[in-house]
Amino acid sequence: MANVAVYNIEGKKVDTLELNDAVFGVEINNHLVHMAVVSQLANKRQGTQSAKTRAEVSGGGRKPWRQKGTGHARQGSIRSPQWKGGGVVFAPKPRDYSFKMNRKEKALAIKSVLTSKVQEEKIVVLDQLSFDEIKTKKMKAMLDSFKLEKALVVLDKREENVILSARNLPKVRTVLTNSINVYDILKYDTLVLTKDAVAKIEEVYA
Repeated sequence: MANVAVYNIEGKKVDTLELNDAVFGVEINNHLVHMAVVSQLANKRQGTQSAKTRAEVSGGGRKPWRQKGTGHARQGSIRSPQWKGGGVVFAPKPRDYSFKMNRKEKALAIKSVLTSKVQEEKIVVLDQLSFDEIKTKKMKAMLDSFKLEKALVVLDKREENVILSARNLPKVRTVLTNSINVYDILKYDTLVLTKDAVAKIEEVYA
């Protein structure tokens, strides 16, 4: 099992923590990680885009000129796709882009990216993370103590002061353990977790 240092919010080492290999030490499955990212981005798409085909644009009910003898190429309608104001050949229509992964595939994808963060030493474990007031400076100071800029902060329970303190930092996102996903873990350079958050993740995915 991998051992990681546990720090306080000042960046001082206070303990060590043994990570569960069933969650943080699995064989990385790049295919499932890719599927999870594509699935998440596809499920976000509204699918409401629409353009008109030649059957739907107005006008063009008659031939613009006779078939032969004009010197022009033959044309059947001024609303053909090659004309200005014509219809679109393969016009996009409202559709559902989402697709599903089964539960075990999602879990393995999350465990794969958690393992990759451990292997890359891009994981920071805190003994606890709570503020007595809403102060962006405090969150910034905590991140600066680890020389972090782009971080995903995972909390075991809702800490309003922490969440609101991080809200104005454009490269920082806070999530609860039940909301972690493959895309966010990959998007942010470093994963910052509390000890209790690690315990909850291991409880769910082990």
